[in-house]
Amino acid sequence: MSSNLAYQTEPSLSSEQVLQDVFGYQHFRDGQQAVIEAALAGQDSVVIMPTGGGKSLCYQIPALLLDGLTVVISPLISLMKDQVDQLQANGVAAACINSTQSREAVQETFQAMENGELKLVYVAPERMLGREFMERLLTLPLALLAVDEAHCISQWGHDFRPEYAELGRVRQHFPDLPVMALTATADEATRQDIVARLALQQPHIYLGSFDRPNIRYTLQEKYKPMAQLTRYLADMRGQCGIIYCNSRKRVEQISDKLREQGQRVAAYHAGLEHEERVRVQEAFQRDDIQVVVATVAFGMGINKPNVRFVVHYDIPRNIESYYQETGRAGRDGLPAEAILFYDPADLTWLRRCLDEKPEGEQKRVEEHKLNAMGAFAEAQTCRRQVLLNYFGEARETPCGNCDICLDPPQRFDALEVAQKALSCVYRVNQSFGINHVVEVMRGMQNQRIREHGHETLSTYGIGREHSHEFWVSILRQLIHQGFLNQNMLRSSTLQLTEKARAILRSEIPLELAVPRLDIAARSAKRDKMAHRQYDKKLFAKLRQVRKAIADEEDLPPYVVFNDASLMEMAESLPTTAGEFLAVNGVGHRKLEKYGTVFLSVIENHLTAGDDLGY
Repeated sequence: MSSNLAYQTEPSLSSEQVLQDVFGYQHFRDGQQAVIEAALAGQDSVVIMPTGGGKSLCYQIPALLLDGLTVVISPLISLMKDQVDQLQANGVAAACINSTQSREAVQETFQAMENGELKLVYVAPERMLGREFMERLLTLPLALLAVDEAHCISQWGHDFRPEYAELGRVRQHFPDLPVMALTATADEATRQDIVARLALQQPHIYLGSFDRPNIRYTLQEKYKPMAQLTRYLADMRGQCGIIYCNSRKRVEQISDKLREQGQRVAAYHAGLEHEERVRVQEAFQRDDIQVVVATVAFGMGINKPNVRFVVHYDIPRNIESYYQETGRAGRDGLPAEAILFYDPADLTWLRRCLDEKPEGEQKRVEEHKLNAMGAFAEAQTCRRQVLLNYFGEARETPCGNCDICLDPPQRFDALEVAQKALSCVYRVNQSFGINHVVEVMRGMQNQRIREHGHETLSTYGIGREHSHEFWVSILRQLIHQGFLNQNMLRSSTLQLTEKARAILRSEIPLELAVPRLDIAARSAKRDKMAHRQYDKKLFAKLRQVRKAIADEEDLPPYVVFNDASLMEMAESLPTTAGEFLAVNGVGHRKLEKYGTVFLSVIENHLTAGDDLGY
């Protein structure tokens, strides 16, 4: 702990020096320095930064520069452990207290707190509010209270937790202690609630951009989702990713199928034993498995920088969840993808679940958020613009890195195909759903069609020239534009609306979007980890060395160095300690600990004369 005590007792050190010497970064990101200065001045603050935007440094650097202990409220044991592992790897005296630890381990941490040997301690909100812990804190010099995932405080937030709402009581015991509230997702109502519930006094508010430009947002119409997912994963083989589903059963089904296909995959949901969830999370962190199929239970504890893709097999319940979950991709700043498989029937199912909830303010909030998510999925404009606008961040120009921008919807004169589709709905007596109507139009021969005599209809086989996916897309667009209604109360059967009459009579023109088929697979091939000019063979060697060190030290590989740091090494080819220290993510502690090994790998690679893998 000597290195920490040096920071503690040297008042001349600046936040910039701590950033470089301890954490190995050359420059602050937007907003970080102003938040740090506010904390050093004893001011409360609210910090809204995107996932991967560097929120943790906003309280970790003040913790090293201020006298006393910084207490960090964190909602998940895995998140606490991950943060502490990374801090300790950088030579910072940090610890966490949680329910999985032995009484002896907890007492040891308490003793270190009392001896002034710790700079940061992570605890859950329940622990913070406990009488015994509060009494201990009252005897210690405290520097700062940081409340991570602060949106959990607000009922307007998407992940409200009652125990978080009680944290305002801390202010009664420590009226002069500066408080920093941090989250990646908070709209205006949630931000106001955070300030009120934590009793923040004239806080410094930093509202960072919600934009994650390295993430490509892509929506793929959900036709044969398992086949679509398999094709996509074939393109992304060797990359780490997360697949989110809305039910435990689906998580199990998909993980089983992917495992049969030879994928290094595991399931994660709240129904699994605690030990199994811990095993899966640790295996994913350590790159022992590549893909996790999960419900939203696989949430805030994910601090893995090299997740290259997040797939939503089902549509999420709100934009905040979607944003936070997709934000787990590309935390290292390298190109990443967010793929959403969308079927309006999934949205219908979520609405039916919501209808069963009791009336009240909470239900109205959830309805509003679900409607916004549906609008995002059905948008024909830049997805990033829709996303940022939801969080109050207006953007005038399209992003150029979403499916709408990269492959703008083409319009076509759709009057004839619409007439075919609407006529078929009418001919089957408006009593069947999308798939059956499409099968009739394409002239399929199956038992259900024969049972109802639909092979004798004038519309049987009328649409053979187009694929099943094409007609599903056309029917969905006709639903979106109000020419058809999907009756929830009658098993989602299709019914004509009054507006359909004008189409069937050719009284009005109609343009629709050309169906967008298999966009995700095309976009994945178009730009995979993009155009960085670095030595691919050396990068592979550095990853092997990192994995060996991580396994030996019982750490996730990214705690040693993340992919972005290894890529920079393979690009700049450092051969001296000074050059190695200039790599982002290399601080003095990591230079001392790992520099010799990594510099040796680079030297040997260059001496061997391996071709550069450009």
